[in-house]
Amino acid sequence: MLKGGAQVRYDPLTGEWITMASHRNDRTFMPPADQDPLAPTAPGGFPTEIAEAGYDVVVFENRFPALSPRNGGEPGFVDGDPLWPTQPANGRTEVVCFSSAPQGSFGSLTAHRARTVIEAWADRTAELGRQPGVEHVFVFENRGKEIGVTLPHPHGQIYAFPFVPPKAARMLSMASDFATRTGKNLFREILDAEHRAGTRIVATSRHWTAYVPAAARWPVEVHLAPHRDVPDLPALTDAERDDLARIYLDVLGRLDRYFPGPEPLPYIAGVHQAPVRAGRDLFRLHLQVFSVLRAPGKLKYLAGVESAMASWISDTTPERIADRLRSC
Repeated sequence: MLKGGAQVRYDPLTGEWITMASHRNDRTFMPPADQDPLAPTAPGGFPTEIAEAGYDVVVFENRFPALSPRNGGEPGFVDGDPLWPTQPANGRTEVVCFSSAPQGSFGSLTAHRARTVIEAWADRTAELGRQPGVEHVFVFENRGKEIGVTLPHPHGQIYAFPFVPPKAARMLSMASDFATRTGKNLFREILDAEHRAGTRIVATSRHWTAYVPAAARWPVEVHLAPHRDVPDLPALTDAERDDLARIYLDVLGRLDRYFPGPEPLPYIAGVHQAPVRAGRDLFRLHLQVFSVLRAPGKLKYLAGVESAMASWISDTTPERIADRLRSC
């Protein structure tokens, strides 16, 4: 078992599993430049997570994992009460280093390097999905101190969950209900509707469309969907992966120009994929990028109704967001 081994506990009020990982409170936070744990290890220098003197793209297990196959223990109950089931926080928490450069993000990569990262994402999705007990693989990148980033090095993460996380479960439930009522795929219908309207389309390519969803909740939000129905990254063809690298960099560049000023836009980018086993015929791959910045220097705080009731209030409209992104 890991020191302070993580555990997941079931919330009977919401039906969600909550991960308890107290050891992560001591994780590395904004170290000096000469102690970057994601940098290549220089001869005689600070020993980092990467022993090589240089690298293209690297994937390894997070030193402070929320989920890990080394979390021991057995399923049980909090206080022995069956109201609160528990299980070990098994799964996997990985770091994906996009570059050996000390600072940057996915958007600062070349198209060639971005394509390599996408290949790594697909490879790890396939491999992690084969691991016993893994139910869902989530690829994401956090950028900016406003998001809570603790390392400026260009990197993202991959979580292999021992359960289907709440948002994926909710989308799958809605897609299932829609299919029962209409016989159609909800994700495909959404993309087709966005194409028909056209007002929220940001960019298109041969294989992908970037758009602001009609019910966008964040001050800045873009979704990228493939034109072909695919469940996850491993299902993409080489041509679709090539095209994703190009259009995704285009969208990230527009996001960086969205607000005036030298500061890069803080964002969270996630790859929404079908669960490993459940509903793979219903779910459809798409990427989501959103920012908590509602204006230069002003954050969108999730206060009373958003945090307490999960009832969202938008400070703008999706059509305005899309119009601004097209002009960028």
